[in-house]
Amino acid sequence: MSLEWFDRVTGELQDNLESICDKYDQTGHMSIERGAKHPRIEFYTEIDDELERDYFCTLFFDPSNEEFYMETVDPEYGHLSKVILPDIEDIVDAVHESFHDYMNGDMNEVSYMDGEDYTETDIVVYDSDYDEVENTDQIYEEIDVEWETPEVTAYYEEDEVEVTYQFGVVQETGDGVLRRINRIRTEEDEMLKDETNFIFSKEEAGTIIALIASHLDSMGDTGDYF
Repeated sequence: MSLEWFDRVTGELQDNLESICDKYDQTGHMSIERGAKHPRIEFYTEIDDELERDYFCTLFFDPSNEEFYMETVDPEYGHLSKVILPDIEDIVDAVHESFHDYMNGDMNEVSYMDGEDYTETDIVVYDSDYDEVENTDQIYEEIDVEWETPEVTAYYEEDEVEVTYQFGVVQETGDGVLRRINRIRTEEDEMLKDETNFIFSKEEAGTIIALIASHLDSMGDTGDYF
Protein backbone atom coordinates (compact mmCIF):
# COMPACT_ATOMS: atom_id res chain seq x y z
CA MET A 1 0.00 0.00 0.00
CA SER A 2 1.31 3.43 -0.94
CA LEU A 3 0.16 7.02 -0.41
CA GLU A 4 2.46 8.42 -3.11
CA TRP A 5 -0.45 9.05 -5.53
CA PHE A 6 -2.55 10.52 -2.71
CA ASP A 7 0.22 12.95 -1.72
CA ARG A 8 0.84 13.95 -5.32
CA VAL A 9 -2.82 14.71 -5.96
CA THR A 10 -3.27 16.67 -2.73
CA GLY A 11 -0.21 18.72 -3.63
CA GLU A 12 -1.59 19.68 -7.04
CA LEU A 13 -5.35 19.74 -6.53
CA GLN A 14 -5.87 23.12 -4.86
CA ASP A 15 -3.76 24.99 -7.43
CA ASN A 16 -5.50 23.23 -10.32
CA LEU A 17 -8.97 24.08 -9.01
CA GLU A 18 -8.05 27.71 -8.33
CA SER A 19 -6.60 28.09 -11.82
CA ILE A 20 -9.72 26.87 -13.66
CA CYS A 21 -12.44 28.46 -11.51
CA ASP A 22 -12.49 32.01 -10.17
CA LYS A 23 -15.41 31.25 -7.84
CA TYR A 24 -13.57 28.34 -6.25
CA ASP A 25 -10.45 30.49 -5.93
CA GLN A 26 -12.50 32.98 -3.90
CA THR A 27 -14.53 30.66 -1.67
CA GLY A 28 -13.36 27.03 -1.97
CA HIS A 29 -11.19 25.29 0.61
CA MET A 30 -10.05 21.74 1.27
CA SER A 31 -8.90 19.72 4.27
CA ILE A 32 -6.88 16.50 4.28
CA GLU A 33 -7.35 13.48 6.56
CA ARG A 34 -4.30 11.32 5.88
CA GLY A 35 -4.52 9.06 8.95
CA ALA A 36 -7.79 7.28 8.15
CA LYS A 37 -7.93 3.73 6.78
CA HIS A 38 -9.07 5.31 3.52
CA PRO A 39 -7.54 8.82 3.53
CA ARG A 40 -9.84 11.54 2.27
CA ILE A 41 -9.92 15.11 1.02
CA GLU A 42 -12.93 17.20 2.03
CA PHE A 43 -13.96 20.34 0.17
CA TYR A 44 -15.96 23.13 1.78
CA THR A 45 -16.84 26.81 1.89
CA GLU A 46 -16.87 28.99 4.99
CA ILE A 47 -20.26 30.43 5.99
CA ASP A 48 -20.21 34.20 6.49
CA ASP A 49 -17.70 35.28 9.14
CA GLU A 50 -18.54 32.52 11.61
CA LEU A 51 -15.87 30.16 10.24
CA GLU A 52 -18.47 27.41 9.96
CA ARG A 53 -17.77 24.91 7.21
CA ASP A 54 -20.30 23.84 4.62
CA TYR A 55 -18.98 20.69 2.91
CA PHE A 56 -19.87 20.00 -0.71
CA CYS A 57 -17.57 17.14 -1.77
CA THR A 58 -15.44 14.34 -0.30
CA LEU A 59 -12.78 12.38 -2.15
CA PHE A 60 -11.67 9.03 -0.72
CA PHE A 61 -8.43 7.20 -1.48
CA ASP A 62 -8.06 3.42 -1.52
CA PRO A 63 -4.39 2.70 -0.65
CA SER A 64 -4.62 -0.96 -1.69
CA ASN A 65 -5.67 -0.13 -5.24
CA GLU A 66 -4.06 3.33 -5.23
CA GLU A 67 -7.18 5.02 -6.59
CA PHE A 68 -9.45 7.92 -5.71
CA TYR A 69 -13.21 7.53 -5.57
CA MET A 70 -16.39 9.36 -4.56
CA GLU A 71 -19.26 7.74 -2.69
CA THR A 72 -22.72 8.47 -4.08
CA VAL A 73 -26.32 7.55 -3.36
CA ASP A 74 -28.93 6.86 -6.03
CA PRO A 75 -31.73 9.31 -5.02
CA GLU A 76 -34.44 7.02 -6.36
CA TYR A 77 -33.39 3.65 -4.96
CA GLY A 78 -30.98 4.62 -2.17
CA HIS A 79 -28.19 2.37 -3.48
CA LEU A 80 -24.73 3.24 -2.20
CA SER A 81 -22.19 3.32 -5.00
CA LYS A 82 -18.75 4.62 -5.75
CA VAL A 83 -17.29 6.40 -8.76
CA ILE A 84 -13.61 5.72 -9.36
CA LEU A 85 -11.61 8.69 -10.65
CA PRO A 86 -8.65 7.34 -12.65
CA ASP A 87 -6.54 10.47 -13.14
CA ILE A 88 -5.99 14.03 -11.94
CA GLU A 89 -8.12 15.52 -14.73
CA ASP A 90 -11.13 13.42 -13.72
CA ILE A 91 -10.59 14.32 -10.06
CA VAL A 92 -10.43 18.06 -10.80
CA ASP A 93 -13.52 17.90 -13.02
CA ALA A 94 -15.51 15.89 -10.45
CA VAL A 95 -14.74 18.35 -7.65
CA HIS A 96 -15.34 21.32 -9.94
CA GLU A 97 -18.73 19.92 -10.96
CA SER A 98 -19.67 19.24 -7.32
CA PHE A 99 -18.71 22.81 -6.41
CA HIS A 100 -20.99 24.31 -9.05
CA ASP A 101 -23.81 21.91 -8.14
CA TYR A 102 -23.42 23.19 -4.59
CA MET A 103 -23.37 26.84 -5.67
CA ASN A 104 -26.49 26.25 -7.79
CA GLY A 105 -28.28 24.48 -4.93
CA ASP A 106 -28.17 21.07 -6.62
CA MET A 107 -26.23 18.57 -4.52
CA ASN A 108 -27.37 15.43 -6.32
CA GLU A 109 -24.05 13.75 -7.08
CA VAL A 110 -25.73 11.02 -9.12
CA SER A 111 -27.75 13.33 -11.37
CA TYR A 112 -26.11 11.79 -14.44
CA MET A 113 -28.14 8.62 -13.78
CA ASP A 114 -31.47 10.43 -14.15
CA GLY A 115 -33.58 9.08 -16.97
CA GLU A 116 -31.46 5.94 -17.40
CA ASP A 117 -32.58 2.46 -16.47
CA TYR A 118 -29.55 1.11 -14.62
CA THR A 119 -29.60 -2.09 -12.60
CA GLU A 120 -27.45 -3.10 -9.65
CA THR A 121 -24.92 -4.73 -12.01
CA ASP A 122 -24.58 -1.75 -14.36
CA ILE A 123 -21.23 -0.01 -14.40
CA VAL A 124 -20.79 3.69 -15.11
CA VAL A 125 -17.56 5.51 -15.96
CA TYR A 126 -16.72 9.05 -14.95
CA ASP A 127 -14.83 10.51 -17.90
CA SER A 128 -14.14 14.22 -18.22
CA ASP A 129 -13.87 13.91 -22.01
CA TYR A 130 -17.57 13.09 -22.44
CA ASP A 131 -20.75 14.93 -21.50
CA GLU A 132 -22.59 11.66 -20.84
CA VAL A 133 -21.58 8.52 -18.99
CA GLU A 134 -20.82 5.23 -20.70
CA ASN A 135 -21.08 1.60 -19.67
CA THR A 136 -17.80 -0.04 -18.68
CA ASP A 137 -16.70 -2.92 -16.50
CA GLN A 138 -14.24 -1.27 -14.15
CA ILE A 139 -15.15 2.23 -12.97
CA TYR A 140 -18.53 2.32 -11.21
CA GLU A 141 -19.67 -0.34 -8.78
CA GLU A 142 -22.24 -0.90 -6.05
CA ILE A 143 -20.89 -0.54 -2.53
CA ASP A 144 -21.32 -3.74 -0.55
CA VAL A 145 -23.00 -2.91 2.78
CA GLU A 146 -23.55 -5.53 5.46
CA TRP A 147 -26.49 -4.42 7.59
CA GLU A 148 -25.70 -5.15 11.23
CA THR A 149 -29.16 -4.32 12.55
CA PRO A 150 -32.77 -4.55 11.34
CA GLU A 151 -34.74 -1.36 10.88
CA VAL A 152 -35.20 0.15 14.34
CA THR A 153 -38.22 2.41 14.86
CA ALA A 154 -37.24 5.77 16.30
CA TYR A 155 -40.61 7.50 16.00
CA TYR A 156 -44.11 6.29 15.17
CA GLU A 157 -47.61 7.71 14.95
CA GLU A 158 -50.25 5.27 13.75
CA ASP A 159 -51.48 5.96 10.20
CA GLU A 160 -49.36 9.10 10.02
CA VAL A 161 -45.59 8.76 10.18
CA GLU A 162 -42.85 6.27 10.96
CA VAL A 163 -39.11 6.96 11.16
CA THR A 164 -36.67 4.04 11.27
CA TYR A 165 -32.89 3.70 11.37
CA GLN A 166 -30.58 0.90 10.32
CA PHE A 167 -26.84 0.54 10.86
CA GLY A 168 -24.46 -1.19 8.47
CA VAL A 169 -20.78 -1.43 7.56
CA VAL A 170 -19.23 -0.85 4.13
CA GLN A 171 -17.34 -4.08 3.56
CA GLU A 172 -14.50 -2.60 1.53
CA THR A 173 -13.66 0.38 3.74
CA GLY A 174 -15.03 -0.53 7.17
CA ASP A 175 -16.94 2.78 7.27
CA GLY A 176 -20.28 2.92 9.05
CA VAL A 177 -23.57 3.57 7.26
CA LEU A 178 -26.65 4.96 8.97
CA ARG A 179 -29.80 4.57 6.89
CA ARG A 180 -32.84 6.68 7.78
CA ILE A 181 -36.24 5.82 6.30
CA ASN A 182 -39.12 8.25 6.75
CA ARG A 183 -42.58 6.93 5.84
CA ILE A 184 -45.47 9.39 5.78
CA ARG A 185 -49.11 8.61 4.97
CA THR A 186 -50.82 11.40 3.04
CA GLU A 187 -54.42 12.58 3.26
CA GLU A 188 -55.01 10.60 0.05
CA ASP A 189 -53.94 7.47 1.96
CA GLU A 190 -50.72 7.15 -0.04
CA MET A 191 -47.52 6.06 1.66
CA LEU A 192 -44.53 8.28 0.86
CA LYS A 193 -41.06 6.93 1.55
CA ASP A 194 -37.94 9.05 1.89
CA GLU A 195 -34.59 7.32 2.39
CA THR A 196 -31.21 8.86 3.21
CA ASN A 197 -27.83 7.25 3.89
CA PHE A 198 -25.05 8.79 5.97
CA ILE A 199 -21.53 7.33 5.68
CA PHE A 200 -18.90 7.98 8.34
CA SER A 201 -15.58 6.58 9.50
CA LYS A 202 -14.80 4.96 12.83
CA GLU A 203 -12.73 8.01 13.74
CA GLU A 204 -15.76 10.25 13.20
CA ALA A 205 -18.22 8.10 15.14
CA GLY A 206 -17.09 9.19 18.60
CA THR A 207 -17.31 12.88 17.67
CA ILE A 208 -20.79 12.43 16.19
CA ILE A 209 -22.04 10.59 19.29
CA ALA A 210 -20.56 13.22 21.62
CA LEU A 211 -22.05 16.12 19.64
CA ILE A 212 -25.52 14.60 19.73
CA ALA A 213 -25.35 13.63 23.41
CA SER A 214 -24.20 17.09 24.49
CA HIS A 215 -27.03 18.87 22.64
CA LEU A 216 -30.01 16.58 23.29
CA ASP A 217 -31.52 19.04 25.78
CA SER A 218 -31.67 21.78 23.15
CA MET A 219 -33.64 19.63 20.68
CA GLY A 220 -37.42 19.58 20.39
CA ASP A 221 -39.64 16.50 20.29
CA THR A 222 -40.30 14.98 16.88
CA GLY A 223 -44.06 15.26 17.35
CA ASP A 224 -43.78 19.03 17.45
CA TYR A 225 -42.85 19.05 13.76
CA PHE A 226 -45.36 16.60 12.29
